[in-house]
Amino acid sequence: MQEGTFFYSSKSGGSFGKTMETSNNHGPKQLPFTLKRFHISEEYGFILPNPLQELPPFYGPWMEIARQLPDLIEDHELRSCVDKMPLLSSQYLQGYRELVLAHLVLSSITMGYVWQEGEKGVAKILPRNLAIPFWEISQTLGVPPILLHMDFILVNWKKKDPYGPLEIENLDPIVHLPGGEASRGFMLISFLVENAAAPGIKAVAQAFNGLLLFDNNMLEEALRELTNTFKAMMTTLKKIHDHVDPAVFYGVTRIFFSGWKDSPVLPDGLIYEGVSEKPLLYSGGSAAQSTTLHAFDELLGIQHCKESTAFLQRMREYMPRDHRAFIEEMQSLPPLRCHVVSCGSAVLRSAYNECVAALSELRTYHLTVVTKYVIIASHKAKGKPSAPGSVHTLSFLDETGTGGSRIASFLKSTRDAARKAVIMS
Repeated sequence: MQEGTFFYSSKSGGSFGKTMETSNNHGPKQLPFTLKRFHISEEYGFILPNPLQELPPFYGPWMEIARQLPDLIEDHELRSCVDKMPLLSSQYLQGYRELVLAHLVLSSITMGYVWQEGEKGVAKILPRNLAIPFWEISQTLGVPPILLHMDFILVNWKKKDPYGPLEIENLDPIVHLPGGEASRGFMLISFLVENAAAPGIKAVAQAFNGLLLFDNNMLEEALRELTNTFKAMMTTLKKIHDHVDPAVFYGVTRIFFSGWKDSPVLPDGLIYEGVSEKPLLYSGGSAAQSTTLHAFDELLGIQHCKESTAFLQRMREYMPRDHRAFIEEMQSLPPLRCHVVSCGSAVLRSAYNECVAALSELRTYHLTVVTKYVIIASHKAKGKPSAPGSVHTLSFLDETGTGGSRIASFLKSTRDAARKAVIMS
């Protein structure tokens, strides 16, 4: 069986393993499909391999601003540069790679434009020369016109040495945000966590093969691989402490991931000039938009509380279209946890329980990181001089995630949901 392949389930037919007649009359054959069908790489997971670093020359004005973004924001010159930017049509962008790079570039410029002066001088109107092409590109891709997890993590990376290792010392973002090394470190460590998850995405496919073939050995192997994946993701996440200063991340960088839904600073949203006369509401970039974490939850049958489920469902609207389709296909496949409960295999139950325990540990550590970089950092920032480069306070983000969730309670609830998935003997 081809690695990274699992059987196609026909939603319209309402049955698992849609079949077709084989030409040699040996009976029905199940139709496979590959991870590649959903733009999922076996090597990189949901990361876009080798993304483009430059747009065609016609879009030079966008790239010129994007390359200078941190300096323009720090010098309070970004808005004036954007106001002088020509209105360029998006029709000359060709192919997925050019579109996602354009989305990264315009979304980063948008966040800089809105938040250049901090929460006290927030822009409430996005000018038409930025808003119109950004909207057109977003519509083509099927994603919202705001900075997404897709933008600053999945497509925003390049190797310094093309032949060198995939390590932080050999990586850089294509587009930087304010905050220097703290900003760079945050984006690249998040990227490396996603990359560490890639073997687990292949294991998800293997697990569904095991379910459809009633092969418990295949299932056990997939669950062991997932357990190792969660441990590797946590090991990678721990490197954040070596590369990201909490005061700089909290006081300088974090606001540029913030959106205008559930925001007390932009309660009505943001007007996209030339697109809508009414303000539009969109959540900011968030790890909750990571298709990786949703895929693991779907496979393992993690049941979140009502509030967390509603938030996570909303975050799926911020994923690339094909990644959303991958999650939807997963929902039509046989439930793994039910099989583990009913099959009576103590070995398989043990493998499953070890897997959800490792996921719980990963989420516990994620909560520890957020506590350090958001909650404790916000307390330390109060009554102290702003971090270098900061032009604002972040009172509206003290306890709220950039995606709009109550961050600590949300992360605790997702961790607790994983703990509750353990199957008792």
